[in-house]
Amino acid sequence: MIFQKPEPKSKSFTCPHCGVLAMQVWSEFMTNFDREHTSGWELQGNMDVGKCDHCSKITIWLENEMLYPSKSSVPLPNEDLEEDIKKDYNEAAEIIEKSPKSAAALLRLAIQKLCKQLGEKGEKINDDIKELVKKGLPTKIQKSLDIVRVIGNESVHPGQINLEDNKETAYKLFDLVNLIANTMITQPKEIDNLYNTLPKEKLKGITERDK
Repeated sequence: MIFQKPEPKSKSFTCPHCGVLAMQVWSEFMTNFDREHTSGWELQGNMDVGKCDHCSKITIWLENEMLYPSKSSVPLPNEDLEEDIKKDYNEAAEIIEKSPKSAAALLRLAIQKLCKQLGEKGEKINDDIKELVKKGLPTKIQKSLDIVRVIGNESVHPGQINLEDNKETAYKLFDLVNLIANTMITQPKEIDNLYNTLPKEKLKGITERDK
């Protein structure tokens, strides 16, 4: 599923309500505190309202910040992640708008746990990368893990706050968690499942060939 981060006045993005990449219709935000007179409407120039073309629910924006809904719209965590990793991922999604530094810390912790799920110690990302490369880790995943390590400031341990982190960094880390999980867990599992659907005589022939 393609994920497109919500942006103010964007023609389309992934709706934080329904999770669908959909067209957005925009309107300026107006208020009326004089309930007795319809002429009391006032335009709030720094606020906008977007309406999802798929679910018809709205988002409310103050300049470049989404006020409603309060939860951020990020891709769902990969289903093959361990539950503890999904928990960190989802907690990061809940707080990214209010505390991107905390969200980034949680996501680095999730990646450390992901390395452990992949069979490594899960103590030092640099050491885990080295071992995973020996096991045939694809180059793009190696680069992804090194991005996590370098932009996280190597002196900052996973789960700790990095004062240099910002919202853009945190959003990239969401993508990296899913990219690593998809490449190292989901895709191999799907290939194995497809392979096992082959007729037994074909599988036997392949085994003989590979000898």
